[in-house]
Amino acid sequence: MADRSIRSAEPGDAAAVRDLVRAAYAGYVERIGKEPAPMREDYAALIRAGEVWVLAEGGEVLGVLVIRPAEDHMFLGNVAVAPGHQGRGLGRELVTFAEGQAVAYGLPEVRLYTNEKMHENLAVYARLGFEETGRGLDGGYRRVFMRKRLR
Repeated sequence: MADRSIRSAEPGDAAAVRDLVRAAYAGYVERIGKEPAPMREDYAALIRAGEVWVLAEGGEVLGVLVIRPAEDHMFLGNVAVAPGHQGRGLGRELVTFAEGQAVAYGLPEVRLYTNEKMHENLAVYARLGFEETGRGLDGGYRRVFMRKRLR
């Protein structure tokens, strides 16, 4: 088995990141009625901003994490795992990494949101210790806002 690691994304990763995210979220397009927000992001710009991390194994990008420190929390903007690798705990590994980054920044919690119609994500985040803090229309999407306190 090749070494697996999470590393900061590099400019050359932009196409692989975009393609992985599009594949990971493609199944939600019909359910939501439009492309989920992560499919519309400019990953080259997010990589330049230092907000994208990739989980790679043997040179292949298997997962993507978008995080950004804020004043009082780490914002987790996206977790995506390549469809052929889902169900192996890679998403959990990426979320754990985000929590570690929050601790390294001295931040007390991780916050995220997901689409109300992504029922699977709501269950996964709840299992990972996130609690719902609200729901509402944001950016043209019905979102569920969640947080996980780290201390």
